[in-house]
Amino acid sequence: MKYLVAIAFLAIIASLGSALYFMMKDGRDGKAKTSNMARALAIRVGLSILLFVCILLAWKFGYIQPTGIPLTTK
Repeated sequence: MKYLVAIAFLAIIASLGSALYFMMKDGRDGKAKTSNMARALAIRVGLSILLFVCILLAWKFGYIQPTGIPLTTK
């Protein structure tokens, strides 16, 4: 499960980086603007939602266990 989360996180970061690239390069030097940046950001949002749903399902099926912060009572 750790590897799945790490790979998904890297894919989210890569999609955000590609959106930055398209934001900086599209529409320069007389070229027409494209929708590449919006598409990259939509992919990032989709990957983030998918990662969240996968984590919830893994918790529901018992693949991961919440540890939380132990409560200390005085």
